[in-house]
Amino acid sequence: MARKFVLHDGKRGSALALRVTPRASHNKIVGLMSDGTIKVHIAADPSDEELNTELIAFLAGVLGVPKSRVDIVAGEVGRDKLISVLDMDVETAHQRVVAHMD
Repeated sequence: MARKFVLHDGKRGSALALRVTPRASHNKIVGLMSDGTIKVHIAADPSDEELNTELIAFLAGVLGVPKSRVDIVAGEVGRDKLISVLDMDVETAHQRVVAHMD
């Protein structure tokens, strides 16, 4: 099976590894796994397109950036996703995620 790669224009930013659980009562950041992966609950059904759209909107709100700066670069059809956040360093992204954990 051939992989499809999306090329980006090299803008700087940070990457976040996520484990997403659909059909939650509300959107929230649950915690961090031992490997640094961020556990996120999303209220949307597991339909990939709906879930991904709601996930991007939620993360943009948590991080305080426009939705256009948040992109799923790997894992569009699974629970494990790699998210790119343009123009935000890793430390800032980490601080904003931790501030929204339950």
